[in-house]
Amino acid sequence: MRLLVLGGTGFLSGAVAAEAVSRGHDVVCAARGRSGSVPDGARLVAVDRDEPGALDVLGGERFDDVVDVANVSLPGGVPRVSLPWIAEALRVLGANAGHWAFVSTINVYADTATPGQRPGSPLLEPREQETESTPETYGAVKVAGENAVRAAMGEKAFVVRPGLIVGPGDTQDRFGYWPVRFARGGRVVVPNAPNQPFQHIDVRDLAAWIVDAGEQRMAGTFDAVSLPTKLGPLLDEIAGLTAAEDTEIVRVRPETLAEVEINPWGGPKSMPLWLPETHHGLTAHDATASLEAGLRIRPLADTVTAVLEHERTLGLDRPREAGLTPDEEAEVLAFTSGNSAH
Repeated sequence: MRLLVLGGTGFLSGAVAAEAVSRGHDVVCAARGRSGSVPDGARLVAVDRDEPGALDVLGGERFDDVVDVANVSLPGGVPRVSLPWIAEALRVLGANAGHWAFVSTINVYADTATPGQRPGSPLLEPREQETESTPETYGAVKVAGENAVRAAMGEKAFVVRPGLIVGPGDTQDRFGYWPVRFARGGRVVVPNAPNQPFQHIDVRDLAAWIVDAGEQRMAGTFDAVSLPTKLGPLLDEIAGLTAAEDTEIVRVRPETLAEVEINPWGGPKSMPLWLPETHHGLTAHDATASLEAGLRIRPLADTVTAVLEHERTLGLDRPREAGLTPDEEAEVLAFTSGNSAH
């Protein structure tokens, strides 16, 4: 299979390219090349999708599959996406593509609170461009991108909506914070929200499924998430796999975390993976259709082990895009020590 990855140097796009190369496919990556190198065995075509006509260099080439991640990751924030990128790729490449995989996002759904949503549930109103970098505007532009892909590619379109993508190489630190923090030991602040739903997808599993879809000419729209679990048992399992002997878990109520101005989910001064109840639906989607269509979810222990191994190569004490610094965690612990109801 001759496969074009629009990207190939980032977290997910690089994993897709590497997976396809490992299966013996002819892989071309169209990217700026600023995020790193393409995987060994893939070929880089240097393009900047912000430049008019950037993809014309590939015009007329035939690909069995095109994979469009259609975003640029931003440190500590929501990725950037633009409908013109998507439309231009379809204009230049769509007619000669045998299959088109478009990576959307779970953020396309309008309702963030209700569990059990699936493709067919209400979506945000589509937008052509982000006016600010928020999950909602990002999701709305992705809705517009999905619509453009389906209109152009029809039964050749595979639209996948990942939830939280984790695994080795993740630069957002929301999941990776926890294996690292438990491995450091001592008193560890965790959110006292044991029943909060949680879902994820290992980047290697998502990449494998995207390549599967190209090989099988799979069409349709799917959520790429694991079966829902609960945050409390998830963090307990991560601790059981990684925690130092002197680890003491300090469970802090969401109300207390908010009182001391700890942010939910990710970013600076945050409690990674913790969500307010208004957003519990984001991590409780119905994954049945995706699993029936061949999405495979590896055991959590495999993901945690790989993440911690990768983090050790980067340095466990490096500055992070999400979580609490030691000083911030000490402030929370000091506050809770005077509050018996923490």
